[in-house]
Amino acid sequence: MTQQLVLKVEGMTCNHCKMAVEHAVRQLAGVESADVDLKNKTVTVRYDADKVSVQQMKEAIAEEGYDVVGES
Repeated sequence: MTQQLVLKVEGMTCNHCKMAVEHAVRQLAGVESADVDLKNKTVTVRYDADKVSVQQMKEAIAEEGYDVVGES
């Protein structure tokens, strides 16, 4: 079953940041889409919770050098 999650991410300031975060999250098995909103400093992820965890998404973003500071 597909779920949607919005993660608040600090440190994203440009299109390169946007592309890096989207790519990192989209590479995870079970992620259907990842869309960054630079203005609001968020990434909206549609995913299958049976295949990928929120922790895995946070770790993928952290590996790119950004901090996940909240979720909704």
